[in-house]
Amino acid sequence: MDFTTLRHEVTDGILTVYLNRPDNLNAFTVEMAEELERTFVEVNNDDDVRAVIVTGEGRAFCAGMDLSSSGNVFGLDETKSPTLADMADLDDPELARVRDTGGRVTLAIYGCRKPVIAAVNGAAVGIGATMMLAMDARLFSTKARFGLVFGKLGITPEACSTWFLPRIVGMPTALDLLYRADILDADAAHACGIAQSLHEPDALLAEARALADAWTKGRSPVSFALIRQMLYRNSAQPDPVEAHRVDSLAMFYTSIGDGADGVRAFLEKRDPQFTSRASQMPPFYGEWVPRE
Repeated sequence: MDFTTLRHEVTDGILTVYLNRPDNLNAFTVEMAEELERTFVEVNNDDDVRAVIVTGEGRAFCAGMDLSSSGNVFGLDETKSPTLADMADLDDPELARVRDTGGRVTLAIYGCRKPVIAAVNGAAVGIGATMMLAMDARLFSTKARFGLVFGKLGITPEACSTWFLPRIVGMPTALDLLYRADILDADAAHACGIAQSLHEPDALLAEARALADAWTKGRSPVSFALIRQMLYRNSAQPDPVEAHRVDSLAMFYTSIGDGADGVRAFLEKRDPQFTSRASQMPPFYGEWVPRE
């Protein structure tokens, strides 16, 4: 399947994903959701990629859902009456047009074994704002804008953003952002903790790539994948003993994998020779992270 709403570019191990509907300010569609979900699932098994950057083609990052489509603009089947019990099995094909499409994207980002960096080049509203919350860093152009405008439209935040947002900015700020439903400029987004840093437009992608290099060059792909998933998943557990169970397995398998040469290299004062692949995770991983 060719990508029609995205453009992919791989340079020196970094995949840059361009949201590619510039004439529509990269407005989100069901097709874009499917292509983004596919991208973040498939990159897990692409050992030529060590990091992912997401940005927008043209002058916007993503102006939110494309509201010009006919019928339910969110792609939902209005003939259905789903219940919470119906949502138990998210793989049920009957839920294909009930599930939030943005949530399918952010769950794929959440399950990614590579770091994901948002390079926010312009307006990011609605799903354009919420999709970046599942990413590991959000670098903003000085011309960027950020808006969680759901309250003004009479709908609710999506894309699992009520899980991610309070973890990034804290509950009081999350409540205020969603209640006010304002569009923030880059300085305001930085001040509240959404934007990690601000950059001139011409320097934005270079800074995102520099961050990706700082995080992943010379690192063990399996160690990095485990660290990313351990932080997100263990920090949400109600008791640290749950983290201990995973920590024990992760430490065991990395110590007999890349960690063996990592320790020798430290003692011998040389660079380590890591040979693991993120496409081949330790045996416990599929049981611990069953959905990707």
